[in-house]
Amino acid sequence: MFPGFRIALRSRPTGSPPGRSARFCEAGLGVPRPDLGKALEVGERVYLREPTNRDKAEVVARNAASRALHRGWVTPPTDAHTFAEWMVRCRQPNVQCFLVCRLEDGAIAGVYTLSQIVRRLFQSAYLGYYAEQPYAGQGYMTEGMQLLLRHTFITMKLHRVEANIQPENVASIALVKRAGFRLEGFSPRYLKISGRWRDHQRWAMTIDDWQRLRRRPPAPSPGREPRSPRASSSPGTRRSG
Repeated sequence: MFPGFRIALRSRPTGSPPGRSARFCEAGLGVPRPDLGKALEVGERVYLREPTNRDKAEVVARNAASRALHRGWVTPPTDAHTFAEWMVRCRQPNVQCFLVCRLEDGAIAGVYTLSQIVRRLFQSAYLGYYAEQPYAGQGYMTEGMQLLLRHTFITMKLHRVEANIQPENVASIALVKRAGFRLEGFSPRYLKISGRWRDHQRWAMTIDDWQRLRRRPPAPSPGREPRSPRASSSPGTRRSG
């Protein structure tokens, strides 16, 4: 268990009945009720699942509503065209995308992406993520990170995951710190985002780190995440050499 958090991690349920209706809320946005039969990992407040084409309306609407939150950090899909491009990328053999969905209503609270997944002797991937409004700062991404790491190391059997984060992205750095990532280095002008080459810190975790953290007794919960427009991480770009 990660220090500071006590959370029930449940494996993918079997035989769960599919959602039978839709809940309309947030100015007419249709949010489907949870279909846990599609869940990859289930926690106390959120579950992970893969995106589908049926998520287009909600993903586009949430990203459009989260422009201020994402600006300067990530450029997620905000229309039908960029959503289609994102889905093509998510289906590539070396990429896996995950939606962090609330158990209470199935609403999408955030997105995690494992990219440049390399097997054989490396068994590693780069991690990118971002929260969605109005759910940023409520602990959903913290719980989602724990589910994501469990899936990464247990189900996918990867050895290492790396997150590259801009030094000014305080909320994103706080998220990986809570999860137990370690700072490995600094890369000046590492990624070009919104037309600018931006410096990044390199944070990483191996399965050995994760297993050690799970063996530690949990500390008292620190409460909710700080609200900040900086709850996102850049997808990594593998360096040559």
